[in-house]
Amino acid sequence: MLCDVEVGKCADITQDEYSRFALYNRDVLFNRTNSFEWVGRTGMYYQNDNTKRTFASYLVKLVPNTNEILPEYLCTFLNSKFGVCDIKRRARQSINQTNVNPEEVKEIEIPILNMKLQEHIQKLFDLANEKRLESKRLYTAAEKLLLDELGLKDWHPENRNVNIKTLKDSFLSSGRLDAEYYQSKYDEIEQKLMLSNNVDVLGNVCWINTENVIPQTGISHKYIELANIKQNGEISGCTFDLGENLPTRARQVVKENQVMVSSVEGSLQSCALVSKEYDGAFCSTGFYVVKSDLINSETLLVLLKLEPIQQLFKKVCSGTILTAMNIEQFRNVLLPIPNREIQSEISSKIQKSFALKAESKRLLEEAKLMVEKEIEKTGEISE
Repeated sequence: MLCDVEVGKCADITQDEYSRFALYNRDVLFNRTNSFEWVGRTGMYYQNDNTKRTFASYLVKLVPNTNEILPEYLCTFLNSKFGVCDIKRRARQSINQTNVNPEEVKEIEIPILNMKLQEHIQKLFDLANEKRLESKRLYTAAEKLLLDELGLKDWHPENRNVNIKTLKDSFLSSGRLDAEYYQSKYDEIEQKLMLSNNVDVLGNVCWINTENVIPQTGISHKYIELANIKQNGEISGCTFDLGENLPTRARQVVKENQVMVSSVEGSLQSCALVSKEYDGAFCSTGFYVVKSDLINSETLLVLLKLEPIQQLFKKVCSGTILTAMNIEQFRNVLLPIPNREIQSEISSKIQKSFALKAESKRLLEEAKLMVEKEIEKTGEISE
């Protein structure tokens, strides 16, 4: 119920367009076009920084009359079982997507609960947002600590336009003829990593899952896919379905404290630490699932998401229609091994970060249950 503002997309629009589509603190965003499962998702937008943001055309901005209902209450109601039910019955399904007409959204009847309760809901949202921000600060602190330990803080490769390689040092050793692979920045990153006290290839540092498991027919399984991975390394949710209904790419089983790494270029940043909640879940074969005896799981997560390592992942990607890392390319990426003391400090920060995010989620769930119970008590809406 909180809008994710960790986005890298920008829109080239006029000032007039920005004036129409600008987002302001406490705006409510409604998703009018998506799959049937996700259409109608609603979130609160908080202006936590000075970045100017607009919203995509498949969203609708809702600005309530705060004399009647507060934005946090509106958002909570539309996420409650009553709001979701009303939205779904108005949804029109086609072959590839489901739509909810904004004009019909206006027709949704909303119980006007007392303002004291609404203000309490607002406080829960404010606290949830604060915990989310603190969670992000802790992750950033862990990342900076690791960069400093590896001598990579404020360091950037020069990335010269020309890089000269002999045949022996290029095609004969790598089998690659694409110019992208030989960009000088990759050499600079690898040379910088080699200065670390302890460095090896990923395949020697980590265990990589290679076992394929077929989901059992007639049994419900959790399934994690790319869309479920958040930018902070958290798994935000999963599909829960019978084994026979899961896609054919659902062939890996993940365990607690393993790290999932996307193998597909364009989503290499999608790395996540498997929490206890998702122990035993299936995940897509588009991920590599790894664990290490030399690097604790929290540090491994941060390390694999560091920009220099991400650049090396990008270097080894190959393919035409779908560019990705194959397992041998993945195994041979250089990986530094931080000292144990730094690893322990990073682990502590990441665990606290994840705990704060979980508490933020709990507060929002509390708000939703509070609204549902009050509506049931007052009899404003019948199921």
